[in-house]
Order: sequence, then structure tokens, then C-alpha cells
Amino acid sequence: MSTDPAAGRLIVLRHPDLRRYLTARFIASIATQVQTVAVGWQVFRATGDPFDLGLVALSQFLPFVLLILPAGHVADRYDRRRIQLVTYVLLAACAAALFGLALSGNIDTGPVFAVMVLFGTARAFNHPVGQALLPNLAPIALFPRAVAVNSSLGQVATIAGPAIGGALVLFGEQVAFGLSLVLLVAAVVLVAGLRGGGRTEASTEPVSWAALLTGVNFVRSRPIVLGSISLDLFAVLFGGAEALLPIYAGEILDVGPVGLGIMRAAPAVGAGVLAAVVAVRPIRRNVGRWMFGGVIVFGIATMLFGVSTSFPLSVAALVVMGAGDMVSVYIRHLLVQLETPDAIRGRVSAVNSVFIGASNELGEFESGITASWWGIVPAVVVGGAATLAVAATWTRVFPVLRRLDRFPEPEDMP
Repeated sequence: MSTDPAAGRLIVLRHPDLRRYLTARFIASIATQVQTVAVGWQVFRATGDPFDLGLVALSQFLPFVLLILPAGHVADRYDRRRIQLVTYVLLAACAAALFGLALSGNIDTGPVFAVMVLFGTARAFNHPVGQALLPNLAPIALFPRAVAVNSSLGQVATIAGPAIGGALVLFGEQVAFGLSLVLLVAAVVLVAGLRGGGRTEASTEPVSWAALLTGVNFVRSRPIVLGSISLDLFAVLFGGAEALLPIYAGEILDVGPVGLGIMRAAPAVGAGVLAAVVAVRPIRRNVGRWMFGGVIVFGIATMLFGVSTSFPLSVAALVVMGAGDMVSVYIRHLLVQLETPDAIRGRVSAVNSVFIGASNELGEFESGITASWWGIVPAVVVGGAATLAVAATWTRVFPVLRRLDRFPEPEDMP
């Protein structure tokens, strides 16, 4: 038997359904990253107002947070593969709409916000279904490696997507949206080819308020799960500065759309390196300390980025931010999936997705608001300091998470 660590990592890709699933998520991630850069630059070029950049995030977040709990119940009640397919079709429809708007020469932000509402709706169903589907496709012995490979591919996409988007925007937003559409259509084809996975027994639990809140009640009953996802929520909520990157690129650092693409990709460089490392050498001991350490590094790097006026230093700070964030993302994902029975995994993943969505989209909206109030640099620096305060508070509120040494044994894995 081979002892090569790379061989152990690549065995995940020998499963046909896992290969299709991971490839679809990879190219869909590239597509949405390209689209994000193009939308941000398009809106900034049209209005130049940081509040509008925050509205781009808010238009995605509101439908997401309203629909995410019903989406989790749908993921537990119906075939997860089919739901995943429908979400990719909707994402492709959003890319087609943005492509059409760009071709028409539209300069009104209203239709763009409307498309982003549909985009947020598709993501509301895509997130919990995608998270719940991976454990159904991966054998239990390979699940930690599958999570790491999935994270690695996601971070590679987050590196490549913004860089590609920034380059394509030079030729017009319609070129970026066109590539996004092509990639999402390819993801639809791949997901349509899935044969295994999904639910072995579809839930017959009737739709009710109690059923929708099953995931919420489960998370509340598990301090380790609640502590890990809420820590990530508030750390990124206060420390996220991605919504302001177009202004840093256009005004503070004066590096244009190519520099914006590089900065968008920089956090994923750090995250991708960390993901590759844990794919070969998974974190096994001092889990809680690793998680809090990652959040602290993220907060310090955010403050450094906020005050930097040097493009290389800013990029380096963003790389470190991504590395710190990746540690907490990897640990949180494993904790949530390993502690959750398959029968309610969709609903628990939905709760997790609420926290992720709130930390990202709501965090970007918060950045736009605070930047309008205090200015760009103070908003980012104060956000980084708030992240450090959250980490310090959570060590006291969730001591069981701080003392956690090993990952729990899985409760129910197919």
C-alpha cells in the first residue's frame, strides 16, 4: 500500500460521483467569483458610492436569510442531487441575465440588484444542499480528506476567479459575465450526471414550524457547534473588508481592475495553501486552539490591510487573512458535519449557511455602511479590532470549544 500522502489525497478523486460533484463546485465557484468582480466593478463605475457596493451584498443576503431554513428542510425531504441541479440552473440564469444587461449597455443599478436577489435565492438552496450532499457521496474514511480537497478546490477557484474576472473586465463586463454563464452551464451538466449520493430514504416529516426549527434547536443544544459557527459569523461580520476592495483598488492604491482581481484572489491564496496542507496533514489535536488562533490572525491581518498604502503589503495582508480564515472554516465544517445525524443534516447545514451568509453578505453591507460613516480606512481597522474582541469574548463564553482537543466521532454517516 502506498504511503505517499498525495496518493491518499488523490484517492478522493477516484470516486466518479465525488469527481463530478467537486468539479461542478469548482467551476461554479470560478464562475461566481468572476461574476462578483464584474458586478462590483460595474456598480462602482456607475455610481462610485460605497453604499451601493453594500447594497449589492444586501440584495443577495435578504432572500438568502429568508429562505435558508425552508431550504434546509427541502434538502432533508427531497433528493439532494435534484435540488442541487435546480440551484445550478438558477445560477446560470442569473449569469445569463447579467450578460444580457451588459450587452444592452444598461447603466442602471436597479436591474443588477434584482438579478442579485435571484442569485441570493439560488444560493439559499445551494448552500445547505451542497454541504449535506458531500457526506452522502464520500465514504466515512475519506470524509475529512474530501472536505479538505473540496476546500482546496474552492480556494483555487477563489484565487483564479477574481484574477480572471479582473482581467476580463478590461474588455468589458459582458465578457466576464459570458464566461460565468459558460462555466455554470458546464456545472449543470456535471451535476445532472450524478448517480449515487443523495438521501437513501427521503424524509416524510411534514412541513411545519417545528420541523423548520429542528436545525436551530440542534445547534443550540450543541455548544461546540454553536460556538464554532457563531465565532466565524461575528469574526467575519466585523472583519470582512471585501466589499470595499473596489475603492481600495480605484482610489487608495490606484491599481485599477487588474489590481482589484489580484486583491480579490489574495485571501484565497493563503486559504488555498492552508487547505492543501490540511488535505495532507489534517488537524487532529488542539482543535479549539487552532480555531481561535486562526480568528486572531485574521483580525490582526485585517487591521494591517486597513492602514496599508502599499499594494504589495496590502496583498500580503490579504493572503494572511485568507490563511487565518481557512483554519476556522475547515474546523467549523468538520465539527458541524461530524456532530449532525444525516436525517437533519440539511436543516443544520441551513443554519450553518445562515451564519456564513450573514458573515459574508451582511458583513459586506456593514462595511459599506461604516465606510460611509467613518471613512474607508477607519471602518476596516475598527472591524479588525472588533474581530479580536470577539475571539477574546468567545474563549470565555464557550470554554468547551477553547479546550476541544480532538474532532468528535461521527454520529451518523452513510
